[in-house]
Amino acid sequence: MSKTEERVDKWLWATRVFKTRTIATDACKKGRVEIGNVSVKPSRTIKPGDIISVRKPPITLTLEVIALTENRIGAKLVPEYLNNLTPKSQYDLLEMSRISGFIDRQKGTGRPTKKEARDLLEFTSEMYDYDSLDWDDDDID
Repeated sequence: MSKTEERVDKWLWATRVFKTRTIATDACKKGRVEIGNVSVKPSRTIKPGDIISVRKPPITLTLEVIALTENRIGAKLVPEYLNNLTPKSQYDLLEMSRISGFIDRQKGTGRPTKKEARDLLEFTSEMYDYDSLDWDDDDID
């Protein structure tokens, strides 16, 4: 027997948009899931033909519901349940964020890069050059 409606959080988890149902529920509660430009609650029911927008920073996925399922499906079966309408520009944005990596990181935030660590080590070793100190006890009065 095929259902005519399904909870949006359950469907997003079952179609592998989110890894766990809890994450899908939290995304709904945080306003990251929209139907018709309106944020929806996790319990909102969907039906085939609905268009769902899911913000997964840095991109927004646009998905069309083809069929409903309450059980998690295999990755190969996902195209039978949803149609990905996400524009190419969103995937280009995702690729740009991957390429940029640490380039956009603000100075002084996060762990130092390898180059910054090498520069820091070189600076501190020059600052405390123990080889140039005279450690003879003869100089002590």
